[in-house]
Amino acid sequence: MQNFTKLERIDPLKRGSNERKKDYNEIYDIFKAQDASSQAERCVQCGDPYCHNKCPLHNYIPQWLRGIAKKDLDLSFKLSNETNPFPEITGRICPQDRLCEGDCTLEQDGYGAITIGSIETYISEKGFQKGLKPEFADKMSDKRVAIVGSGPAGFSCATYLMRAGIQVEMFEKSNRPGGLLTYGIPSFKLEKEVVFRRFEFLTEAGMKLHLNVEVGKDIDLEDLIENYDSVFIGIGAEKSKHANIAGENGKGVMMAIDFLKHTQQKLFGEDYDSYHNVKDKNIVVIGGGDTAMDCIRTSLREGAKSVKCLYRRDMINMPGSKKEFKNAKEEGCEFVFNASPKEVILSDNEVIAIGMQETTLSKKDENGRQKVEIIEGSEYRVDADVVIFALGFNQVNPDFLSQNGIETNEWGEIKAGEFMESSKNFVFTGGDCFRGSDLVVTAAEDGKIAAREIARKLLG
Repeated sequence: MQNFTKLERIDPLKRGSNERKKDYNEIYDIFKAQDASSQAERCVQCGDPYCHNKCPLHNYIPQWLRGIAKKDLDLSFKLSNETNPFPEITGRICPQDRLCEGDCTLEQDGYGAITIGSIETYISEKGFQKGLKPEFADKMSDKRVAIVGSGPAGFSCATYLMRAGIQVEMFEKSNRPGGLLTYGIPSFKLEKEVVFRRFEFLTEAGMKLHLNVEVGKDIDLEDLIENYDSVFIGIGAEKSKHANIAGENGKGVMMAIDFLKHTQQKLFGEDYDSYHNVKDKNIVVIGGGDTAMDCIRTSLREGAKSVKCLYRRDMINMPGSKKEFKNAKEEGCEFVFNASPKEVILSDNEVIAIGMQETTLSKKDENGRQKVEIIEGSEYRVDADVVIFALGFNQVNPDFLSQNGIETNEWGEIKAGEFMESSKNFVFTGGDCFRGSDLVVTAAEDGKIAAREIARKLLG
C-alpha cells in the first residue's frame, strides 16, 4: 500500500469518441487485474478515511482497496456488497469526483485520487465472472413487504429486506425493472443487462416482481397496506421542471426525462413517441447537470446534426460530473456558459431558435453561494430545431398518497422521519419522492435505512 509516490493515477481505457458515438455500448473498459491491484496499492489507508465518510452509503472503501491490493477478490467482493446493494452500478454512474474520489487524501494533496469507482466496478464484474453472488437469507420469515417502484430506492430496500429474511413483492408500472436506472440513464453509461442481472439475483432468491402494474391504477395502495406487513414507496420524481418562458410549449420543445425515456423505449423495441426523434436536427440542451450530459450524448448517437449546451453559470459551477462533461465535449457538443433562456422562438408554433441572455455571477454570500444575474441588453438568439430542457425534476404526488393519510410537504415530497417511516405507520419511503431529485447513491442509502427499520419493527 501507499505506492502513490511510485504510481500515478490511471483511469480505465475508453473507446475513441468517433467510434463510441456509433452505438450505445459502455465506453469504458473494465480494469485488468494488475491495473486494479496497482491502483489500489496507491491508497494511504487513512486512519479517518474521507472517502468512506463522503460516500452516502458509507462503503468500506479502504478495506476493499486493501483486499484488491492483496489480490483477495473474494473478501473485496463480500465487503463491497455488504454496504452497497449494487456496487457495479454505482461504480459506473456515481459522480465520484464530487464524492469519494473528490475527498480522497491523495486528491487533496495533488497526487490524483484513487480510481475508486473503476475499482468498485472491477470487483463486482470479476467476482461475477468467478461465480460469486450477493448473499441473501437462507430462510425467509412469514413477513411480507410490498415495494412500490423498482428504481434505486426500492431496489435497495428489497435487497436489504431479503438479506434480513423478509419476503418482498415489487410493483413496477413499466415493462422492465430499474426505474431511472433502466429508462433514465443511457446505456453508454450503464448497459441494461448490468441492471437486469441484479434483479435476476433478487428473483432467484424469491422476490416476486410484478411488471406493468401501476399502483393507484391497476392496484390500490390501500390493498397493499391491508395485505402486507409493511409498504415501501419509491416512486421517484418524474415531473420535469419547466423554465416558464414564452414558447416552451411549442413543437420541438422536449423535456429531458421524456426524451431519454422514449429513446430507451425505442432501443428496447417498445412503443415510443416518434416526436422525440432528433436525427438530422440542430439541438440545444438547456442545463448543466448529468441529465443534460445524457441528453447531449444521446442526441449525438441519435444522429443529431449539431448539439449545443447552454448553461446559466460558468464551467466551474456546473453541477454535473466532470467526467461526463469531458465525454460530452469529446463527442462533439459545443458548450456556451453564462447563458440563460428568455424565450423559445417559434414559427407556426415550431421551434426555430431560442432567445438567450448573458449572465454574470454575484459575489459569494455567507454560504459561498453566487446568484445568477442577468446582464441587461445582452439578448441574443441561438438557432435550433429542437430545445431540450434538463432543469431537474419535481414529484408527481399521486392521489393515493393523501387518500391513505401519507403526508407530503409544500414541494410534494413525502414526509418521513429519521428512519424513513412516513406519517402512516408501517409505510416507508425513500429516494427522489422523499428528498427531491438527487443521486442514485442517496436513494440507495434511503432504501437501506428503511429496510433496516422495517426489519427491526417486523422481526424485533
